Amino acid sequence: MYLRLLLFMLRVRAKSRLGIWDTSHASFRVNPADLDVQRHMNNGRYLSIMDLGRMDLMLRSGFWKKITDAGWYPVVAGQTITYRRSLTLGQRFELATRVIGYDERWIYMEQVFRRGDAVIADAVVRARFLRTSGGSVDVSEVLELVGQPPEDLELPDWVRDWNRESSAHSKALSEDGR
Repeated sequence: MYLRLLLFMLRVRAKSRLGIWDTSHASFRVNPADLDVQRHMNNGRYLSIMDLGRMDLMLRSGFWKKITDAGWYPVVAGQTITYRRSLTLGQRFELATRVIGYDERWIYMEQVFRRGDAVIADAVVRARFLRTSGGSVDVSEVLELVGQPPEDLELPDWVRDWNRESSAHSKALSEDGR
Protein backbone atom coordinates (compact mmCIF):
# COMPACT_ATOMS: atom_id res chain seq x y z
CA MET A 1 0.00 0.00 0.00
CA TYR A 2 2.90 2.40 0.57
CA LEU A 3 3.90 2.34 -3.10
CA ARG A 4 0.28 2.83 -4.11
CA LEU A 5 0.01 5.70 -1.60
CA LEU A 6 3.13 7.38 -3.01
CA LEU A 7 1.89 7.11 -6.61
CA PHE A 8 -1.55 8.25 -5.52
CA MET A 9 -0.17 11.35 -3.78
CA LEU A 10 1.78 12.28 -6.91
CA ARG A 11 -1.30 11.86 -9.12
CA VAL A 12 -3.54 13.91 -6.81
CA ARG A 13 -1.35 16.99 -7.38
CA ALA A 14 -2.15 16.94 -11.10
CA LYS A 15 -5.92 16.56 -10.67
CA SER A 16 -8.41 19.42 -10.73
CA ARG A 17 -9.59 21.09 -7.54
CA LEU A 18 -12.88 20.10 -5.95
CA GLY A 19 -15.16 21.50 -3.29
CA ILE A 20 -15.67 19.39 -0.18
CA TRP A 21 -19.32 18.88 -1.18
CA ASP A 22 -18.33 17.59 -4.67
CA THR A 23 -17.79 13.96 -5.66
CA SER A 24 -14.22 12.75 -5.99
CA HIS A 25 -13.41 10.14 -8.66
CA ALA A 26 -10.18 8.19 -8.25
CA SER A 27 -9.00 5.43 -10.61
CA PHE A 28 -7.14 2.31 -9.56
CA ARG A 29 -6.01 -1.03 -10.94
CA VAL A 30 -6.06 -4.34 -9.06
CA ASN A 31 -2.48 -5.42 -8.38
CA PRO A 32 -1.12 -8.76 -7.08
CA ALA A 33 -0.90 -7.49 -3.48
CA ASP A 34 -4.69 -6.83 -3.55
CA LEU A 35 -5.62 -10.48 -4.16
CA ASP A 36 -6.85 -13.10 -1.73
CA VAL A 37 -6.58 -16.88 -2.14
CA GLN A 38 -9.56 -16.89 -4.54
CA ARG A 39 -7.58 -14.49 -6.78
CA HIS A 40 -10.01 -11.62 -6.46
CA MET A 41 -9.56 -8.38 -4.54
CA ASN A 42 -9.51 -9.01 -0.80
CA ASN A 43 -12.42 -7.52 1.13
CA GLY A 44 -10.05 -5.68 3.46
CA ARG A 45 -8.27 -4.05 0.54
CA TYR A 46 -11.49 -2.27 -0.37
CA LEU A 47 -11.37 -0.54 3.02
CA SER A 48 -7.74 0.52 2.49
CA ILE A 49 -8.54 1.92 -0.94
CA MET A 50 -11.52 3.75 0.55
CA ASP A 51 -8.99 5.60 2.75
CA LEU A 52 -7.32 6.80 -0.45
CA GLY A 53 -10.65 7.91 -1.89
CA ARG A 54 -11.36 10.01 1.18
CA MET A 55 -7.85 11.48 0.99
CA ASP A 56 -8.45 12.35 -2.67
CA LEU A 57 -11.52 14.39 -1.74
CA MET A 58 -9.87 16.05 1.26
CA LEU A 59 -6.65 16.95 -0.58
CA ARG A 60 -8.28 18.18 -3.78
CA SER A 61 -10.77 20.34 -1.88
CA GLY A 62 -8.14 21.89 0.40
CA PHE A 63 -9.98 20.43 3.40
CA TRP A 64 -6.94 18.41 4.51
CA LYS A 65 -4.84 21.56 4.91
CA LYS A 66 -7.64 23.29 6.82
CA ILE A 67 -8.05 20.48 9.35
CA THR A 68 -4.33 19.93 9.87
CA ASP A 69 -3.85 23.69 10.34
CA ALA A 70 -6.64 23.54 12.95
CA GLY A 71 -4.90 20.62 14.70
CA TRP A 72 -7.56 18.06 13.78
CA TYR A 73 -7.48 14.65 12.18
CA PRO A 74 -10.23 12.37 10.84
CA VAL A 75 -11.10 8.95 12.22
CA VAL A 76 -13.50 6.33 10.87
CA ALA A 77 -15.86 5.17 13.61
CA GLY A 78 -18.06 2.84 11.59
CA GLN A 79 -18.77 1.63 8.11
CA THR A 80 -20.97 -0.71 6.20
CA ILE A 81 -20.06 -2.13 2.82
CA THR A 82 -21.87 -4.35 0.32
CA TYR A 83 -19.84 -6.35 -2.19
CA ARG A 84 -21.75 -6.95 -5.41
CA ARG A 85 -19.16 -8.23 -7.91
CA SER A 86 -15.51 -9.31 -7.86
CA LEU A 87 -12.46 -7.46 -9.09
CA THR A 88 -9.59 -9.53 -10.46
CA LEU A 89 -5.93 -8.96 -11.28
CA GLY A 90 -5.27 -6.10 -13.67
CA GLN A 91 -8.82 -4.76 -13.78
CA ARG A 92 -9.26 -1.00 -13.64
CA PHE A 93 -11.91 0.46 -11.42
CA GLU A 94 -13.05 3.83 -10.14
CA LEU A 95 -13.93 4.89 -6.62
CA ALA A 96 -16.41 7.74 -6.19
CA THR A 97 -16.41 9.45 -2.79
CA ARG A 98 -18.82 12.10 -1.51
CA VAL A 99 -20.21 13.51 1.71
CA ILE A 100 -23.85 12.46 2.01
CA GLY A 101 -24.77 14.18 5.25
CA TYR A 102 -24.13 14.73 8.91
CA ASP A 103 -25.86 14.74 12.24
CA GLU A 104 -24.97 16.24 15.61
CA ARG A 105 -22.03 13.85 16.07
CA TRP A 106 -20.94 12.30 12.76
CA ILE A 107 -20.16 13.09 9.16
CA TYR A 108 -21.22 10.43 6.65
CA MET A 109 -19.61 9.61 3.32
CA GLU A 110 -20.70 7.33 0.51
CA GLN A 111 -18.05 5.46 -1.46
CA VAL A 112 -18.91 3.47 -4.58
CA PHE A 113 -16.56 1.19 -6.55
CA ARG A 114 -17.41 0.89 -10.26
CA ARG A 115 -16.11 -0.78 -13.40
CA GLY A 116 -17.78 1.11 -16.19
CA ASP A 117 -21.44 1.34 -15.25
CA ALA A 118 -21.34 -1.74 -13.01
CA VAL A 119 -21.31 -1.19 -9.26
CA ILE A 120 -18.73 -3.49 -7.69
CA ALA A 121 -19.18 -2.45 -4.06
CA ASP A 122 -20.79 0.41 -2.17
CA ALA A 123 -20.14 1.66 1.33
CA VAL A 124 -21.16 4.27 3.87
CA VAL A 125 -18.58 5.55 6.32
CA ARG A 126 -19.28 7.29 9.63
CA ALA A 127 -16.44 9.59 10.67
CA ARG A 128 -15.58 12.31 13.13
CA PHE A 129 -12.65 14.56 13.84
CA LEU A 130 -10.36 14.54 16.84
CA ARG A 131 -7.99 17.20 18.12
CA THR A 132 -4.29 16.42 18.25
CA SER A 133 -4.41 18.07 21.69
CA GLY A 134 -7.14 15.64 22.78
CA GLY A 135 -10.90 15.52 22.54
CA SER A 136 -13.32 15.53 19.65
CA VAL A 137 -14.39 18.30 17.29
CA ASP A 138 -18.07 19.19 17.15
CA VAL A 139 -19.68 18.86 13.73
CA SER A 140 -20.72 22.52 14.03
CA GLU A 141 -17.02 23.47 14.19
CA VAL A 142 -16.29 21.41 11.09
CA LEU A 143 -19.11 23.16 9.24
CA GLU A 144 -17.77 26.55 10.35
CA LEU A 145 -14.40 25.62 8.88
CA VAL A 146 -15.70 24.44 5.49
CA GLY A 147 -18.86 26.46 5.07
CA GLN A 148 -22.45 25.36 5.04
CA PRO A 149 -23.41 22.37 2.88
CA PRO A 150 -25.73 22.60 -0.11
CA GLU A 151 -29.38 22.99 0.87
CA ASP A 152 -30.33 19.68 -0.75
CA LEU A 153 -27.83 17.68 1.35
CA GLU A 154 -29.99 15.54 3.62
CA LEU A 155 -28.85 12.39 5.35
CA PRO A 156 -30.90 9.43 4.04
CA ASP A 157 -33.23 7.80 6.58
CA TRP A 158 -31.65 4.38 6.05
CA VAL A 159 -28.25 5.81 7.08
CA ARG A 160 -29.81 7.26 10.25
CA ASP A 161 -31.36 3.83 10.95
CA TRP A 162 -28.03 2.06 10.35
CA ASN A 163 -26.25 4.47 12.70
CA ARG A 164 -28.88 4.06 15.41
CA GLU A 165 -28.85 0.24 15.18
CA SER A 166 -25.05 0.11 15.01
CA SER A 167 -24.76 2.31 18.11
CA ALA A 168 -27.37 0.26 19.99
CA HIS A 169 -25.51 -2.94 19.16
CA SER A 170 -22.20 -1.52 20.39
CA LYS A 171 -23.82 -0.33 23.62
CA ALA A 172 -25.42 -3.75 24.22
CA LEU A 173 -22.06 -5.48 23.73
CA SER A 174 -20.30 -3.22 26.20
CA GLU A 175 -23.07 -3.70 28.77
CA ASP A 176 -22.74 -7.48 28.41
CA GLY A 177 -19.01 -7.24 28.97
CA ARG A 178 -18.18 -8.96 25.67
